[in-house]
Amino acid sequence: MERFVGLDFGTTNSSLAVRKPGEREPTLTRFADGRGGTTSTFRSVLYFEEDHVNGRLELRSLAGPEAIERYRAQATGNTRLIQSLKSYLASSLFTSTAVFGRPHTLEDLVTQILRGIRRGAVDALGPVDAPVRGAVVGRPVRFANADGEADEALALKRLTEALSRAGFEEVRFEYEPVGAACFYESTIDHDELVLIGDFGGGTSDFCLMRVGPGMRAVESRARIVGTEGVGLAGDAFDSEIVNAVVSPKLGMGSEYKSFLDGKVMPVPPWIYAKLRRWHHLSFLKSRDTMRFLDDVRAQSLAPERIEALLHLIDYDLGYQLYRAVEGTKVSLSSKGEVTLEFVDPPIDLRERVLRAEFERWIGASLDAIRACIDRLLAKTGVAPADVDRVFLTGGSSMVPAVRSVFASRFGNEKLRGGNELTSVAQGLALRAAMT
Repeated sequence: MERFVGLDFGTTNSSLAVRKPGEREPTLTRFADGRGGTTSTFRSVLYFEEDHVNGRLELRSLAGPEAIERYRAQATGNTRLIQSLKSYLASSLFTSTAVFGRPHTLEDLVTQILRGIRRGAVDALGPVDAPVRGAVVGRPVRFANADGEADEALALKRLTEALSRAGFEEVRFEYEPVGAACFYESTIDHDELVLIGDFGGGTSDFCLMRVGPGMRAVESRARIVGTEGVGLAGDAFDSEIVNAVVSPKLGMGSEYKSFLDGKVMPVPPWIYAKLRRWHHLSFLKSRDTMRFLDDVRAQSLAPERIEALLHLIDYDLGYQLYRAVEGTKVSLSSKGEVTLEFVDPPIDLRERVLRAEFERWIGASLDAIRACIDRLLAKTGVAPADVDRVFLTGGSSMVPAVRSVFASRFGNEKLRGGNELTSVAQGLALRAAMT
């Protein structure tokens, strides 16, 4: 059973860990980063490129960090980068997409990412005579875009199929915040009632659970007091920065003269709704949309902004732009003011962003998180004073405004954190070792 691993398949980043025989702590898998080094996080992305080989047109793909490096190196040519596939698992509307004219189902795409993760696991975890056979896999309390039990069941069915096709012979699902709780439990020497807050790219999940030495013999589901979740997290925070800072510089709110009667009209807002998610940017690169934007530029009252938008779409710069946005968000966790800089002529974006402004932009998301916590406390009958600790994990758990939500309800002295990007995988590996 030592080859059962803990797998955290995330919207943005994934990680994998195993607790080896005789070792107390789980070991994180290190993945090749495409630059000669290694990393403990596997970016949940797919890269496709189309190329002529011996007179034939071939489609090649890479997953994870190596996909990112290949994408960066290919300034021109037919390429495509796909991310955030996990957020579509519960959507019956997304069945397949065309990559250079070839259909790929959602399960096909997710399988390719999982195969990349598994290859890294096999390389890192030892000889082929002791292969990775199965996994305890994290799942959100509420899948993004799920509207009822049927959507939840669809997401699990798709994920199970993809895991099987990727080579995991046996799969057991565990709530992601339970994985984080198991990791936190390994760091304490007494029993506690802990609230876990796990902030991913697409979902925020919460779990009240009893942990500690006296509870380890109890099956994990019996120790769960309650769970709740909401379908927003880091991606939603990024999109607010894009909406407030980036989109206006790319023509949002600007006007153009109608092609038919010369009437002044606003540039359609649906264009910028796509821009709020960088992986939706490729949807704008259709022949009809590009032709429309060319016409808008010709009649625009701010043509330089539409020109910048066209450049962003035409050169598929969404990933680079969102890395700049994400970096701004991360920097705002430690600074009160940051400059968001993204320059790729004719795009010249250098805008000051204040933490106070950012916190105002994400106000609705913070309210949704507060409401989710309140629902959890109400349905379990647990008062804030009864919670011994609050363990926060995931990248967005380091956003000061997020931490203040918990500090205001439970007290700052109760807040704990650590291993924000890998604690779920490490906890799932501990669960795997107990099966």
